[in-house]
Amino acid sequence: MRKHPFHLVDPSPWPIFASFAAFLSTVGGVMYMHAYSGGGLVLSLGQSMILYSMFVWWRDVVRESTYEGHHTSLVQLGLRYGMILFIVSEVMFFLAFFWAFFHSSLAPSVEIGAVWPPKGIQVLNPWEIPFLNTLILLSSGAAVTWAHHAILAGQRQQAIIGLALTVLLAVFFTAFQGYEYYEAPFTISDGIYGSTFFLATGFHGFHVFIGTVFLLVCLIRLIQHHFTKKHHFGFEAAAWYWHFVDVVWLFLFVSIYYWGGA
Repeated sequence: MRKHPFHLVDPSPWPIFASFAAFLSTVGGVMYMHAYSGGGLVLSLGQSMILYSMFVWWRDVVRESTYEGHHTSLVQLGLRYGMILFIVSEVMFFLAFFWAFFHSSLAPSVEIGAVWPPKGIQVLNPWEIPFLNTLILLSSGAAVTWAHHAILAGQRQQAIIGLALTVLLAVFFTAFQGYEYYEAPFTISDGIYGSTFFLATGFHGFHVFIGTVFLLVCLIRLIQHHFTKKHHFGFEAAAWYWHFVDVVWLFLFVSIYYWGGA
């Protein structure tokens, strides 16, 4: 019988499996970009293996937490620190895109007409789809907070409604973002403006998609009675991630859509 609160993980095949999948993806990506035959197949195989390893690995973590009782309060504390550090790394990731945007916009070079936005770029109206998406994301942040407080209060039905509403709003956001991209009068190849705009907003959209999947899994777990008042870190991690996505979008809206398009 254990006399400590720590979790000594059991041997698992998934780390080496995921490493091999990442190796295949790298090799396949290089082959594909250099037009080697079979490169696309190797890349697809590697990425499929990565997705499979993510599913089974995290499935095992859920089992360890929910059914085997390995996630003690001390283990959950360590997981919280890990999630905080991950979000800090994500902040640094987006900082690079904001750095590129402000480096180019605060002192525009003569090659782009010494003005910002560059000559020939027809910018998007920030008070149309971007503002609507801002309201949608802020509402989703309020909904996920509602779900969190409902879990803490033991009101499971309200938590399910709040989390389902969050996922629905996230889907709406992604749909409007896709429509905006489809109707945009410029592309990612239209100089520094197109590059910084689509890289920053596109990676944010990718994070919205990841966060939506994260919240959807939590919704399924919530329906299956996986979360209690004192044992719901999986949901907390998803909520923290979603609030991070919200804050990044506010900076994107103010700096790139509003100020950068003025």
